[in-house]
Amino acid sequence: MLLVLLATPVFAQLTAEQKQANLASFEFVWSTIRDKHWEQKPGGLDWEAIHQEYRPRAEAAASTDAMRAVVREMLGRLKQTHFAIFPAAVYQILDASGGGGWPGFEVRVLSGHVIVTETGIALTGSVKPGWEVVQASGADLLPIVAKLETDPAIHALQLERAVAARLAGPVSALRPMVFADENGARVARNIKLVPPRGEFSSFGNLPPQPVWFESKKLGNAGYIRFNLFLDLVHVMQEFGEAVQQCAHCDGIVIDLRGNPGGIGGMAMGMAGWLVSQPGQQLGTMFMRGATLNFFINPRAEAYDGPVAVLVDGSSASTSEIFAGGLKDLHRARIFGTRTAAAALPSVITRLPNGDGFQYAVANYISTGGQALEANGVAPDVEVRLTREALLAGHDSVVDAALDWIQKQKEPK
Repeated sequence: MLLVLLATPVFAQLTAEQKQANLASFEFVWSTIRDKHWEQKPGGLDWEAIHQEYRPRAEAAASTDAMRAVVREMLGRLKQTHFAIFPAAVYQILDASGGGGWPGFEVRVLSGHVIVTETGIALTGSVKPGWEVVQASGADLLPIVAKLETDPAIHALQLERAVAARLAGPVSALRPMVFADENGARVARNIKLVPPRGEFSSFGNLPPQPVWFESKKLGNAGYIRFNLFLDLVHVMQEFGEAVQQCAHCDGIVIDLRGNPGGIGGMAMGMAGWLVSQPGQQLGTMFMRGATLNFFINPRAEAYDGPVAVLVDGSSASTSEIFAGGLKDLHRARIFGTRTAAAALPSVITRLPNGDGFQYAVANYISTGGQALEANGVAPDVEVRLTREALLAGHDSVVDAALDWIQKQKEPK
């Protein structure tokens, strides 16, 4: 079905309704930037003049593809990321809700393949870290991933969300899946979907989302991981307790891989458990008519040992603010791969013609003067999660962080 949707002829004759929907989409994109961009002159441009330049071209577009090209060119004049158009067929993939249940294992897209990175207790022995998910409910995942990866507007976070939705569904539903094991052999499993991990939490206009937090010891180092900067009361409390319990640890690893962000203020509070000097800040966010300084609130019991923060292409928004700020303050060493470059608050909405439109409503500058948008947070130590390491029972990124922490104990 997906291939049929993507095979729509490029030069098909537009109906009057389609043309009207395309023009309405153009106007929606243009007016949204005029009204919601953080600058009165978006990108330093005369936005009214931009309208006069591109509206005739939008009217003359003979196909939806041609119309989409006009709008993308207009957005390109901003020279800013987080302003993108997703074709309707791609938006349908990105917008897939999946359902309330999940398969009990986590995945990452590694080198174009969907790889199991962690499994729950219920799946121990049935599905193993390092296995590739080849099919889900009869759909081959490889071409879906390949299609999404060819669109430059789609980053790792959106890609992995779309993949996760393909593995989800109603709680207790059975999902036939095909895996490739460590030897490349195909293994079929009927996976019963389970309730999502964690407790549901919401904030503002955000729909309720499951939030979980975990902390443990890896040798004499602390390890902290949570999936969202949400559920402010519980996550903040558990983070503080985890740091306090690690007062005598050799170091602390904070794993933000796959964390898309959430409440920005939580980054300030959490950083206060790691920074004791007053007057420090993670950075500044600029909105139309307002400026927000991310000042750190130091704790009397702040941890002063080595801190490693793990990130990847799905670490976004508040995760980038937290990691980038601590890096600029020389308070943490960053391991992994470059973050999503998606620190800005952004919205993805459906246009009248069915396409998806993403736009940002603020700009963010780290305390070191770096714009995280379009740049992301570059790791101090670049190390990639690999299927080979997972099959061997290792997480290469965690291992690198622990090696660094151990070396901090050695005499200088």
